[in-house]
Amino acid sequence: MTAVLGVDLGTSSAKAVAFDTRGVALAAHAVEVPIDAPSPGRAEQDPHRLVAAAAEAITAVREQMGGLPLAGIGLSGAMHSLLALDAHGNPLTPAVLFADNRAAVQASALRAMPGAIELARRTGTPIHPMSPLAKLRWFAEEDPAIAARARWWISAKEYLLRRMTGARVVDHSTASATGLFNLATRDWDAHALALAHVGRGQLFDPVVTTTVLPSIAAVGVPARTPVVAGATDGCLATLGAGAVGEGSGALTIGTSGALRAMVDTPEPDERARLFCYALTEGRWVAGGPISSGGIVLRWARDQLFPGLGPRAYARFDELAAAVPPGADGLVCLPYLLGERAPLWDPSLCGAFVGLTIRHGQGHLLRALLEGVAFQLATVLELVDGLRRPLVSLKADGGFTRSPLWPQIVADVLNRPLELPRVTEGACRGAALLALQALGLGDAFALAEATPIVRVVQPDRQTAEHYRAALQRFVTLRDQLWETGDVP
Repeated sequence: MTAVLGVDLGTSSAKAVAFDTRGVALAAHAVEVPIDAPSPGRAEQDPHRLVAAAAEAITAVREQMGGLPLAGIGLSGAMHSLLALDAHGNPLTPAVLFADNRAAVQASALRAMPGAIELARRTGTPIHPMSPLAKLRWFAEEDPAIAARARWWISAKEYLLRRMTGARVVDHSTASATGLFNLATRDWDAHALALAHVGRGQLFDPVVTTTVLPSIAAVGVPARTPVVAGATDGCLATLGAGAVGEGSGALTIGTSGALRAMVDTPEPDERARLFCYALTEGRWVAGGPISSGGIVLRWARDQLFPGLGPRAYARFDELAAAVPPGADGLVCLPYLLGERAPLWDPSLCGAFVGLTIRHGQGHLLRALLEGVAFQLATVLELVDGLRRPLVSLKADGGFTRSPLWPQIVADVLNRPLELPRVTEGACRGAALLALQALGLGDAFALAEATPIVRVVQPDRQTAEHYRAALQRFVTLRDQLWETGDVP
């Protein structure tokens, strides 16, 4: 038996998982990487610590594997990070993460420009402060000294791949999440580069995600080990969860949330409300992320219910379950961190609407859970419009540990949620892609065979109730958003 490693350089940790050639997990290890916030609105990581964490995770898993042969390694990475390198390849900046909001002014200016929608559709990345396009304009305007010294601008994943193999390449998936990559030509977009104030020579060369490179005996990997360039975490999580067949989508609720589906051709939404990122030469992943997921419950725990301790979330389920669907008319617009899809407005704020004296703790909590589900429903409507509607969703993330929240989501979306038996979906997707690149298996056939642990079916009567509640949610959101009462 032989194994491949899936390595995910995530936002909060570096993870490595060993899989056999059937895509079954054999060993796993994760190393936490802190996020620095040197000032409000900023989110950064030390690239050296990221690489060290990846090396530690890889070494730990290889030790767990014993003498099992290692056929290769596939890489996954969080989207939208950006760091500058000097002429010697040394970092000039921390890795600026997707959650960093410093480029809000630049993103707003880009969105107001003529042709903004066409630019977003051409590159597949909605214009938002998360985008490296906006971040690069920020450096050009606000930190020209760094911009002048930068020899290359890359992502954290590219930095890891460079340290592992010595190659200066970027996979199509990571490139397509920058706002600088033309989906049709599969190359850097000249107009986007001009807007970002960077030259083509300052970016690594785009390559297909199945590109195989030999390692250089670094980052815990023996020399000459095949390293597969891989893709972004969202695309690979979709593959790893098995959401590859017609009518199948992937839904994740962790700290934030996302809803994604595979398409055979790049099909950006006509108003650029969805992303479209590359996976392989014949597969793309379209969908939308929302900013609020489990973070709304963490806020409730810390700000509304301090002192509940380790039972906080279990108690939340009990309180919310005692309240009927629709929370007796209480609606939550869950924009505690602004919003991404489909609004792409980082300035939005949250609201409870319809609050009366008869509403209690359980109503607030149920409205929070329902608000996240309603926002996901607005993304699902757009994804459905790209092709035939999705009939089922592979669900993962921390929300699946709740006995209540998956049922609320299934009822609001009126789709069954299939919970796959998966260890770290992005790592599994990276491993499946590596198996295909190395000629050891068909990534998509293996993904389709992913076992399902359980299925959460929507309740017909509750789903009908939520259909009307969703319309009220959208009406309230649009009214408050357009009048500026949600600033």
